[in-house]
Amino acid sequence: MDIGRLIERAHRRFLDVLRAELTRLGVDDISPSQVMLLFYIGNDELSVRDLLERGHYLGSNASYNLKQLVDAEYVHRAASQRDRRSARLRLTAKAQRLCDAIRATHDGRPTGSQSAQDDESDELAIAYGVLRRLELHWTGALR
Repeated sequence: MDIGRLIERAHRRFLDVLRAELTRLGVDDISPSQVMLLFYIGNDELSVRDLLERGHYLGSNASYNLKQLVDAEYVHRAASQRDRRSARLRLTAKAQRLCDAIRATHDGRPTGSQSAQDDESDELAIAYGVLRRLELHWTGALR
């Protein structure tokens, strides 16, 4: 249970970091959770269902956030050619610029000496691997 709580706290701290980034960039029409949706969509064009599966979102929560993103012109939503009931999502140029700005800040953030940066990168890669294995373990436990 401690691992679950730690992951939840880390996620909340990450959303706080995104909130600070949005403030620094002068962006006030999007929430940190909505930024995460933009990163989940990425360069793909996908259906709402694909987004829900990819990001593990609840339908009503994602629907609300997607509507906000469409209204703020971060996401283009178009009816699918095959099935008019289904929508296809893709990022607008405005969203791409925001994602690029956030990515550049995180990729370019110095943390001290080159040796310390290398150590931190190694540790983050290990943490990512552990979290990925934990996700796979919990997914297997559900089956």
